[in-house]
Amino acid sequence: MTKLEQIEKSVAELSPEDLKAFAAWFKALQADLWDRQIEADAKAGRLDKIAGQALADHRAGRTRPL
Repeated sequence: MTKLEQIEKSVAELSPEDLKAFAAWFKALQADLWDRQIEADAKAGRLDKIAGQALADHRAGRTRPL
């Protein structure tokens, strides 16, 4: 059995309360990993082109208030 299969089996056996807690923890983990990736991309300049285009669109009046 692979590690993933072991995890899947363990998760499937959780009580409803533990499953809810696990789901909340996993959601927070995913959000943290996403934040780290965005931060790394920003520091590396990989978002510069997109940000520049967004600013140009805004200056040209091609945006609207949220």
